[in-house]
Amino acid sequence: MLNFAKKMTPVKPFMDEDFLLTNEVGSMLYHNYASTMPIIDYHCHVSAKEIADNKKYENITELWLGGDHYKWRAMRSCGQPERVITGDASDYEKFEAFCACMPSLIGNPLYNWSHLELKRYFGYDGVISPQTCAEIWDLTSRRLADDDMSVRGIIEKSNVALICTTDDPADSLEYHIALHNDDTFRTKVLPAFRPDKAMKVQAPDFKDYIVKLGNVCGVEIKDFTTLCKVLLTRIEYFDALGCRTADHAFDPKTIFDVTTTLSRAMSISEIAFKKAMAGEVIQDDIALAYRSALIRILAAEYTRRGWVMQIHMGVIRNPNSVMFSKLGPDSGYDTIGTIDVLSLKAMLDDLNNSDSLPRTILYSINPNDNAALATLIGSFQFTSDEAEGLRCMPKMQHGSAWWFNDHRDGMKSQLKNLANLSSLANFVGMLTDSRSFLSYTRHEYFRRVLCDVLGEYVTNGEYPLDVDALAQMTCDICYNNTKDYFGFSL
Repeated sequence: MLNFAKKMTPVKPFMDEDFLLTNEVGSMLYHNYASTMPIIDYHCHVSAKEIADNKKYENITELWLGGDHYKWRAMRSCGQPERVITGDASDYEKFEAFCACMPSLIGNPLYNWSHLELKRYFGYDGVISPQTCAEIWDLTSRRLADDDMSVRGIIEKSNVALICTTDDPADSLEYHIALHNDDTFRTKVLPAFRPDKAMKVQAPDFKDYIVKLGNVCGVEIKDFTTLCKVLLTRIEYFDALGCRTADHAFDPKTIFDVTTTLSRAMSISEIAFKKAMAGEVIQDDIALAYRSALIRILAAEYTRRGWVMQIHMGVIRNPNSVMFSKLGPDSGYDTIGTIDVLSLKAMLDDLNNSDSLPRTILYSINPNDNAALATLIGSFQFTSDEAEGLRCMPKMQHGSAWWFNDHRDGMKSQLKNLANLSSLANFVGMLTDSRSFLSYTRHEYFRRVLCDVLGEYVTNGEYPLDVDALAQMTCDICYNNTKDYFGFSL
């Protein structure tokens, strides 16, 4: 036993109402302003079908652990066997294994997220552990049977105004159509255009994907020119359903060839396309020209329609080839790489020169890239003429602390880099990037960190205690900036 005879410095209660809030100004901003703002989740991976169907979950494992690679990764880090992670163990065994890991996850955001989710959705104030596993299982199973814990009930309980899902150009969007025509559900659910599979001309399944895309559109895609026409048609289809954003995942390697003109890149792309459809090996320089041509064409169309282009960069995907062969992608094995800033700069400059640079959000998985991105966006903002008539919203954004960075330290680093090198007050705030409908507490987590950072500047005498200005800034970052930047109609 530890001896606590010596008087200890008082400690804060575990995850109380001022969780993550270390100063009075931050506490005031969070409780009076940030906590009241609706949520716009402009990038996530939840299922539009489950929203349309208003799915109800059988138990906490189905809702919490199914498809959540954050939790899978943490469980592997605690030595749990794959059988209780993605294997054939029962749902209770999987939840039991997760509870067994929780005491070891000090400092991991999963520890706080999980407790926040139990507090907000199930009214549970205890601590997750092996000893409380059965208690939590029984409580959550009873609550999940209630009508207000269906998917739509969870969304409404979370004060979510709008959701952008992630959708392939070949997706039918039938569930978005159903939601669009459903007057009983107040939350808007919009598609987001994700053309990654069309970009990956070297992928083994590229040919199968092109055939699928052609079948969806009723067109035989014989060449690169036809592919471009089909993708533009799909953009029009997405736009008709309210889509306001396209999302791209760029690999860590070079992303753009500025030395090749668009006409030359188009010619090379025809060669690349025919090689891919014939199952032939495509050299990296030819694939680069193909991607460069396609991003030019797509970005021009995004610009024409007023869409926001989101670019997620730096992820090294599927480094464990053994587990990739067993489980496939998005199973918790990706890792941090870095970005090629020179290539990214070349792409932005080329698009800007041809008046086809849309409003753009840049994300890197590597926190070491924060300063580079915070300064790069400053090189491609609106001119005064372009900004006329707008609410002083910048063209370029440094995206929120994403994936491996969406913890307190990662968020603070991103926010302070943006404040130091750009304009924090014009930031578009948080996203969940999640497959779980309970992840809206990540917005709460972010808003607490944000308010603490703002309060720290005031407490240190670096910004005046102007409550009106601070309140406006808080509400803008949490909601207003996102609404205006994307042009959402709410």
